[in-house]
Amino acid sequence: MKRQLILEDGTVFIGKAFGSSTEKIGEVVFNTGMTGYQEILSDPSYCGQIVTLTYPLIGNYGINRDDFESIHPAIAGMVVKEVADLPSNWRSELSLDEFLKQKGIPGISGIDTRKLTRIIRNHGTLKGFICDLQHKPEGIIEQMKATVLPVNQVKQVSTKTAYRNPGRGYRVVLVDYGMKQGILRDLNDRGFDVIVVPHNSTAKEVLNLHPDGIMLSNGPGDPEDVTCAIEMIKELQGKVPIFGICLGHQLFALANGCKTEKMKFGHRGSNHPVKDLRTGKVALTSQNHGYTVNADSIQGTDLEVTHIALNDATIEGLKHKSYPAFTVQYHPEASPGPEDANYLFDEFYKMIEAHALKGEELCRNVRI
Repeated sequence: MKRQLILEDGTVFIGKAFGSSTEKIGEVVFNTGMTGYQEILSDPSYCGQIVTLTYPLIGNYGINRDDFESIHPAIAGMVVKEVADLPSNWRSELSLDEFLKQKGIPGISGIDTRKLTRIIRNHGTLKGFICDLQHKPEGIIEQMKATVLPVNQVKQVSTKTAYRNPGRGYRVVLVDYGMKQGILRDLNDRGFDVIVVPHNSTAKEVLNLHPDGIMLSNGPGDPEDVTCAIEMIKELQGKVPIFGICLGHQLFALANGCKTEKMKFGHRGSNHPVKDLRTGKVALTSQNHGYTVNADSIQGTDLEVTHIALNDATIEGLKHKSYPAFTVQYHPEASPGPEDANYLFDEFYKMIEAHALKGEELCRNVRI
């Protein structure tokens, strides 16, 4: 069965249908990872986006029960050069086609993904529509130009109620803006007692949980649309150690007076080199974001830059000059991708430990 991808600039790609027969509109982006398509399609940060995978063969190792980053994928669609009909892997339980059918996600294969990627790189991200051939491109293009994409992606993917993932160590409140399961897994590996809370939780609600540390998760969309988070962070910083990832990094910057801006086509892949300015070391990182912190806006704030991207010199890490708080734009939990930056979770642990010891020392001095 034939299917088409229509872009708002008038470009039309005709290919083969796989996955669900539903029709979807969304922002078309590309990811350069060679593997990890299961983690990519289940990453909540792709909410509402049509994801193009630049590696030419996708689906060859199927879908398994373990590699999901969320239970309910939020992507709008998937675009590939070739989809494997017969996956081969001992963990495989479903083909990619079968899984997308289950989840109501349309896919299109057999198109020139290199051409599509060049269009996005040259013109920036575009709206796209995956549909059957019966639709006339002219009418669809006008419809897309008049369509305003949703701005409530965080609300869509965040948990609605708080829940606990118990551990015997320090307590971390994880604010879910579209959390990947890999973050929770890394916190659990270090013994943290984790309580996951909704994106619109207030500072008072968070503090009532008596956290030793706060994690600001990744998530989709424009950080300026998540106004409730900015106010919460302002009230919390300085009281409890904070670690932010991806959207959490951007929200932390906004809370401290910086500005964010939309990138032309974003960073989405598994091998982005990032330099730690404190040590000079370079880590290969997993990334997925379409917004970045404006470098000029950091001047005059209480933040300092700790990491930069070597490909385009955009900001990849920040640290507060006075409070125990730091953030990174990339994904130290990987999922998928290299684990070069996994040590940041250990730094978060040490920061919490130091803050706790400082508090105990103050209590002893008061008693004396």
